[in-house]
Amino acid sequence: MSIIRISEEIHSPLSLVWKSWTLPDHIVNWNYASDSWHCPKAENKLQPDGRFSFRMEAKDGCMGFDFSGKYLDIKEGESISSVLDDGRNVHVKFEQKKEYVIVSQEFEAEKDNSEELQKKGWQAILENFKSYTESLAAIVRMNFEILIKAPVEKVYETMLAEDTYKQWTYAFYPGSFYRGSWDEGEKILFIARDSEGNEGGMVARVKKSIPNEVVSLEHYGILDKGEEITEGPEISIWAGALEEYRFEPVAGGTLLKIISDTNREYQEYFENTWPKALESLKSICEN
Repeated sequence: MSIIRISEEIHSPLSLVWKSWTLPDHIVNWNYASDSWHCPKAENKLQPDGRFSFRMEAKDGCMGFDFSGKYLDIKEGESISSVLDDGRNVHVKFEQKKEYVIVSQEFEAEKDNSEELQKKGWQAILENFKSYTESLAAIVRMNFEILIKAPVEKVYETMLAEDTYKQWTYAFYPGSFYRGSWDEGEKILFIARDSEGNEGGMVARVKKSIPNEVVSLEHYGILDKGEEITEGPEISIWAGALEEYRFEPVAGGTLLKIISDTNREYQEYFENTWPKALESLKSICEN
C-alpha cells in the first residue's frame, strides 16, 4: 500500500498546536477540505485504543461521512499514531523549530481515488488547520468599563490591595493572587495554584503607575510550575500584551476602564469573566 506524506509549518507555540489538533472544540473549526464542507461534530478520546470520530458533511447536506478510527500510540507534543476503520494507518508528527512547529502526516492511500487527489484533499485540511491555529495566537484587544459608586482613592486601593485583590479576581480563578510591586518599572507575577499546589500564571512589568489615575502592565512571560519563562516560542503569543486600569472621577463615583490584551483562544473566556470580576470589585467598593 502506498504511503502519502504531507506537512505544514505552523507559526504558533507547540502547546497551542497540540490543543488545536486534539480538542473537539477546535477540530470542528478546521477539519474540512473546502469552504463548501464543514465538520459539525467531533468526538476524540485521546488515549491508546481510544476512538475518534469526526463528522464531515457538505454544507448543503447532499453528502457526508464519519472519519473515524482508534489510536495506537500517543506521545504528547510529539506524535500520534492511529488506524482508520478501513484499516489504513496514519502517523502525525509535531516537530518544534525555533519559531514554528512542523506538522507532518503519513497515511496509507486508499484505492477508490487517485493518490494525487487524496494528497490534495488531506493537504487542504492541513492548510485549514494552519490558518485556524495561527489565528488563535493573534492578539485581541478588549475594553471594559464599570461605574463604581465610590471615590477614586477607594477603588484604586481596593483593586490593588493584596487581600481585596484575591476577592475580586476569584472570577478568573479561585485563589488568584499576585507577588511583586505595583510601582513603575517593577516586576509583578499574577499567580494561581493548581490542585497539586503548582504555581502558574503570567509574568509582567509595570510600565506606568500613577496612583489613583492609571496602572499599565506589559506581560512578557509565563509562570509554569513555579518557573519563570521569558523566552522561547511558548511565550511568543503573550510577549508585549497590555493590561491597563484607568480610574476616572465622575459624578457619583469612579469610572473604571480596563484594556486587556489576550488571544483568540481565550477571548470568550475573558469576555465572560472580566465583567463578573468587575461586578465583584464594584460590590466590595460600594459595601
